[in-house]
Amino acid sequence: MVSFQRREANLANFSMPTKTNLAVVIPVYNEEVDLPRNVPVLQRFLKNNFKNYNWKLIIADNGPSKDRTREVSKKLSQEFDNVVYTLIPTPGRGNALKEIWLKSKADILCYMDVDLSSDLKYLPRLVRVLEQGADLATGSRLARGAKVYGRTLTREVMSRGYNLLIKLFFWTSFHDAQCGFKGIRQEAAKKLLPFIEDKGWFFDSELLILADKAGYKVVEVPIVWRDDPRSTVKVAKTAWGDIKGLTRLFLGRPWKNIKKRK
Repeated sequence: MVSFQRREANLANFSMPTKTNLAVVIPVYNEEVDLPRNVPVLQRFLKNNFKNYNWKLIIADNGPSKDRTREVSKKLSQEFDNVVYTLIPTPGRGNALKEIWLKSKADILCYMDVDLSSDLKYLPRLVRVLEQGADLATGSRLARGAKVYGRTLTREVMSRGYNLLIKLFFWTSFHDAQCGFKGIRQEAAKKLLPFIEDKGWFFDSELLILADKAGYKVVEVPIVWRDDPRSTVKVAKTAWGDIKGLTRLFLGRPWKNIKKRK
C-alpha cells in the first residue's frame, strides 16, 4: 500500500518537458510578389521540421509597405496556422526586428529574408546551435563549407572587403556580418538590443559586433545561399551606411556599457 502511494506521488510530481517557444520573423517592405510564393513554403517547413516546438511565423511589415503587402499578409495569416501579420509603422528592417524581438516571449528568436535566399535546411541547425549554448547564431556565406550561387563579382568583392574591414578594426570572431539568416536567445536579445541604434541594414553588423565584443558566444553556421537577382537593396547607399555605422561603433565602443555574459 505504501509503495503504491509513493508511486502515485512520483507520478503526480512528474511533468512533461515544456516545448521551446520559437519565433521566426520575416521583415518585409513592398513584397507582394514574394510573400504568397514563399510564406507557404516556410510555413510547411516549420510545421514539418519543428513539431516539438511552439513556433510562430511573423510577417513584419516595416514601412509600412506601399503595395499590397498588407492585404496579402493578412490573407496568408488567415489561411495558414501560426502565421501572424504585424505592422510596424516606422521604416527599417532593423527597427522591425528590434521592436518584435524585445516584445517577444519566445525562447529563441530567428529571422530570415522573405526571398528565402538561405537554404531552409540550415534553420534546424541554427536553432540547435542556440539550444546547445550559443547566444547568437548566424548564417555565413564566407565561412568554410558555405556555398554561394548567383552572386555578382561586385557584390562578392564588396562583401569580402566589408567583412575584412570589420576584422581589422574590431578583431571579431565571425566572417559574415550581413547574412540575413540569424537567431538569438531571448536572454541575449533583451540585453543587447537596447544598445543597438541602427534601424536599417546595418542592424545585422551592429548586433554581431556588440555581441562579440561584449563576450557573448557567437557561432557561425555555413550555409548555401542563392542571391536573388530581383533584390532591391541599393549597394552603394547601403555600403555608405555601413561605413558610417562602423565609424560610430569604433569611436563610441558601446559594448563597454553592456553587461558581460557570465
